[in-house]
Amino acid sequence: MSEVKKVVLAYSGGLDTSVIVRWLQQTHDCEVVTFTADIGQGEEVEPAREKAESLGVREIFIEDLREEFVQDFVFPMFRANTIYEGEYLLGTSIARPLIAKRLVEIANDTGADAIAHGATGKGNDQIRFELGAYALKPGIRIIAPWREWQLGSRESLMAYCEEHAIPVDFAGSSKKSPYSMDANLLHISYEGGVLEDPWADAEEAMWRWTVSPEAAPEQGEELVLTFTRGDITAIDGQSMTPAEVLHQLNLRGGAHGIGRADIVENRYVGMKSRGCYETPGGTIMLRAHRAIESITLDREVMHLKDELMPRYAKLIYNGFWWSPERLMLQAAIDDSQKWVNGDVRLRLYKGNVMVLGRRSDDSLFDASVATFEDDAGAYDQQDAEGFIKLNALRMRIAAGKGRL
Repeated sequence: MSEVKKVVLAYSGGLDTSVIVRWLQQTHDCEVVTFTADIGQGEEVEPAREKAESLGVREIFIEDLREEFVQDFVFPMFRANTIYEGEYLLGTSIARPLIAKRLVEIANDTGADAIAHGATGKGNDQIRFELGAYALKPGIRIIAPWREWQLGSRESLMAYCEEHAIPVDFAGSSKKSPYSMDANLLHISYEGGVLEDPWADAEEAMWRWTVSPEAAPEQGEELVLTFTRGDITAIDGQSMTPAEVLHQLNLRGGAHGIGRADIVENRYVGMKSRGCYETPGGTIMLRAHRAIESITLDREVMHLKDELMPRYAKLIYNGFWWSPERLMLQAAIDDSQKWVNGDVRLRLYKGNVMVLGRRSDDSLFDASVATFEDDAGAYDQQDAEGFIKLNALRMRIAAGKGRL
């Protein structure tokens, strides 16, 4: 395999990726370019610049991708009402294709011949990063240090830092979370620690974005979400950008204890893994989107979307965002959303999202047909007799032959 001259690293500025910078420099004798993305993780990303500079990095990319993340990745996913294994709103999964895209673009711009990431060999993220990179740049070389080096614990990483003069300002910190955490504008996830026992309670102190439903306000909060072609474009009549929408829904949902999930999920690599997630804004978005679709979408279109959704969710979870089948499904989903316009009125209360009303100029709800009062001939109830008999015909034939 040809030698690597320059590599673009997905860099957080934390312990793992700081070690990876030095390891790449020493193991591959190459120049390292760092890329740090602000996708709404709630932490200052600019300090990563100083850390990268202290490691001898000359080309440093720090980018605010919050709007692109929500507009081009989160919103398209929610148009499909996407949820994995009935519970997971895919907060980590949907961020990886954007990071992979920028890694490849920066590699092209800087003349790098490889990219690198800090995902472990046990998880899903290595697959998501690499499938995305190969789809966007088939000949790209990918370096995954966790699959190559012998550093298998935090202690060994700290020893490597000391041996190789890597400045780590949190080396002696006693406040490090016991959990492996990932955050972006859609969610925050927790793994490891006590969560490795699926019977153990998740401690209340772990949660960062949401209050417990028991501690949520006694008074609920109402809001109105406005949809345009399946995307939320305003809250309570105030127009907002995609990232502003999600940020506001996170704040308002978190204050009412909305969006907590404790899940044992099936990883693509084959193992089961327990994770806890906070997705307050996404939980509200999903409930509201289904509500506006209930009056604007044709019945069979709705049902077909629901049949396709688990396949679509699995594609995103397993890292196939850039695959031709996901792009095909997205085209069909987006076409269905041209009529998904209007308002949904909700109440947030102690962990619950309750739909109070929905309205749309494109509504298919016809009160003159659905009414329990006199419909003035809009619906002929006698038509139902023939409809039922025709649908029963195959069962009547089978029963007559003793097949049922």
